[in-house]
Amino acid sequence: MPTAASFSSAQARRLALSAQGFGTRQPASTLTAAHLNRVFQRLGVVQIDSVNALVRSHYLPLFSRLGDYSQGLFDQLAWGRGRQRKLFEYWGHEASLLPLELYPLMRWRMQQAQQGQGIYRQLAQFGREQQATIARVLAAVTEQGALGAGSLSTRQERAGPWWDWSAEKHALEWLFAAGQVTVAGRRGFERLYDLPERVLPGALLSQPCPGEPAAQRGLLLHAAGALGVATEKDLRDYFRFSPAESRGRLEELVEDGQLQRCSVQGWSQPAYCLGAPRVPRTVIASALLSPFDSLIWDRDRTERLFGFRYRLEIYTPAHKRVYGYYVLPFLHGERIAARVDLRAERAHDRLAVHALHEEEPGLDEEGMAALAGQLNQLAAWLGLARVQLNCPRVGTERLRQALVRADLSVSAIRKASSSD
Repeated sequence: MPTAASFSSAQARRLALSAQGFGTRQPASTLTAAHLNRVFQRLGVVQIDSVNALVRSHYLPLFSRLGDYSQGLFDQLAWGRGRQRKLFEYWGHEASLLPLELYPLMRWRMQQAQQGQGIYRQLAQFGREQQATIARVLAAVTEQGALGAGSLSTRQERAGPWWDWSAEKHALEWLFAAGQVTVAGRRGFERLYDLPERVLPGALLSQPCPGEPAAQRGLLLHAAGALGVATEKDLRDYFRFSPAESRGRLEELVEDGQLQRCSVQGWSQPAYCLGAPRVPRTVIASALLSPFDSLIWDRDRTERLFGFRYRLEIYTPAHKRVYGYYVLPFLHGERIAARVDLRAERAHDRLAVHALHEEEPGLDEEGMAALAGQLNQLAAWLGLARVQLNCPRVGTERLRQALVRADLSVSAIRKASSSD
């Protein structure tokens, strides 16, 4: 099969950034639930994580792309009632929020869970041995609705670490993976489970279930659209397929003409794209990225696209950390130009910058001003009064000056507005 196209590394970066929705920010006053929903539709999956050093990490990808949006709009799309709800929780790329339109394409994975196959083998033994517990928990949810694991637990001893689940929690997770319950909402970060027919639209649940091959092809096509240009492993990782599941489906998509093979300068593996994508001349974007953002969650792909090696050091002992506890890459222009270790210190009403590490060749004045602007916007979005620099590293003084200039500019704008 002939190669459809060849892209330079710079073109591949632009394709990836454009496909991921960067460079489309609008004034905060104009942002609606429809804008947020379009981002979800484009990405197809937003990873959920419990880390709360700044804010729950699933809120950050939309801030990176849209700016100062209302988290209430996010919650409405994710856990709202009736027509407000546009998303559902499931195992997409880890625990994730996905558009409702993808629900039928995940039914094959729910069937795998019931059979103890695929990524659910670890639940298989529990499913075989604890049918009585599973039935009791399902009956409780059916009778009472919207229950958390804590309200069902019969364990008498004190719970251990967070992974020390009760039998009832295991049963809920089995039922969730099997599609017999879904997440109705959250209490804090605790999932509340209910029957799908009481949470999701009836028309959605009554749709015919696509066969496994068709569903996998649909998800791979969505991944290709969200990634712009990607290797087989990139596409496979987006919705967590196994190699056996993805390779045959990709061949079918190429044969059908729905995917095109292509090549990227510097990539050792063949790549794929949708049709003949239009490469943007440039992508103008400045954004602080969640460690779990779909632009960078595949660390190998991040190195190929940006020449940027990134590892999360939350679970690394403090004395062994290189960059910090909760480090956000800073995207500026078409490169990842810096790393910033950030913390929301709510008791002190401030966004604390514990470290700034610039990537070679560093940030120019425009880049430093953009970083200062993003930090100020992030603090305001989180409801924090100021940005506090706690970093003695070289370059921090330049950031301090940029923050001062940004504050002066904002003050001048406010004065001009009040005089009008």
